[in-house]
Amino acid sequence: MSPSQDIVVRAITEDDKAEWIRALNTGFLRPSETWSEQELKDRTAHIVPARTLGAFDGDRCVATFRSFPQRLTVVGGGAVPADAISNVTVSPTHRRRGLLTRMMAEDLTAAKDRGDVVATLIAAEYPIYGRYGFGPATRTTEWTIDVPRTGLDPRWSGPADGGRIDLVDGADVRKLGPELHERLRRAQPGAVDRDERWWRLNTGERGIVSSWTEPFYAVYRSAAGEVQGLASYESDDHWHDKQPHNTADVNWLIATTPAAERALWHFLCSIDWITKVKTGWRAPDDLLPDFFPDPRAARVTAQADWLWVRILDVVRALEARTYAGIGTLVLEVVDGWGSPRSSGVESGGRFAAGRYRLDAGPDGASCVPTSEDGDLVLDVADLAALWLGDESAVRLAALGRVGEQRKGAAAVADALLRTSRRPWCPDLF
Repeated sequence: MSPSQDIVVRAITEDDKAEWIRALNTGFLRPSETWSEQELKDRTAHIVPARTLGAFDGDRCVATFRSFPQRLTVVGGGAVPADAISNVTVSPTHRRRGLLTRMMAEDLTAAKDRGDVVATLIAAEYPIYGRYGFGPATRTTEWTIDVPRTGLDPRWSGPADGGRIDLVDGADVRKLGPELHERLRRAQPGAVDRDERWWRLNTGERGIVSSWTEPFYAVYRSAAGEVQGLASYESDDHWHDKQPHNTADVNWLIATTPAAERALWHFLCSIDWITKVKTGWRAPDDLLPDFFPDPRAARVTAQADWLWVRILDVVRALEARTYAGIGTLVLEVVDGWGSPRSSGVESGGRFAAGRYRLDAGPDGASCVPTSEDGDLVLDVADLAALWLGDESAVRLAALGRVGEQRKGAAAVADALLRTSRRPWCPDLF
């Protein structure tokens, strides 16, 4: 077994892609696939070698890491450039050797140098990423709807607002979806952009999907004909005592108006033979349960952290968003993890450590480094949790994760930072 210092962490080349994919499948406990040269080209076309790292023990790849550019919407509708991290694995034979730390350090340093404001990821396991300065910035909830219990009119045949719902195919979704989603992204803090590949992949376009079962797609158009909502869903085929008891699984549902949301959920609950609807991952304060005369018909079946954020540039992050009130805070940010350019990977070259004076208001903010005493002392991971408006500084202070140096400063932070609706990221990446 090679010592860890003999394992080389580097960006992959085009010739490494097949070996890197094999290591990725190993790390995620998926069976390896044998692809033709054309299939490999089609299914890895999105992988940019310069932003794709592998740890190589000799010729064998034993750890994987990939990042790509992303736009993340912040409070107020602005967006910041993000370093989106995905495909993180370490083979079981090479655990606990610091390979993830080496790959993370290299990637975050490159992101900082590029000018990315934050890094983002969806964490498969909770304990891993806090040590690198990531904090959970959005959460998600899944409901299972007991359709007969909702109290909805079983005679419903369409929206009463003059809008309409139509079933469409994947080609239609690829035409209608990108512009609709972009309107949603611009209005939803925590949302990220979707590239062309996302729409191709999630509508089963040939060449990049190994196996595919075509779902159903429903589109909502307003009375004026504007596309305001889209949903993708599938159904099982379950009968009991000669009666259908099918479940509709929602792959995703996006809408830019409450009317479109209401209509699409009512449609899904009106489909003959469907007695349960699984909503997929929704915002934790989704309007969904209260669309029904009996909100208890929607039972929470899962809750989880979702989008994790690592702030790389405190000044730009805090200046990018708007604030509910007017106020000033001095934040002392602790960042215990830094750049590999220092003598030790985890010492020196901090990305975000320092004191920052935030002068905030509804029209924007000014944030500058300062030598003033801090009002709040907090870790960069907890700043990420506060930044998008989902977490409470008062709550974190009660947990001992925020130090209140000036009495009442946590309440001031909540008045400035928290939002009336919770941030939400509809996407897994």
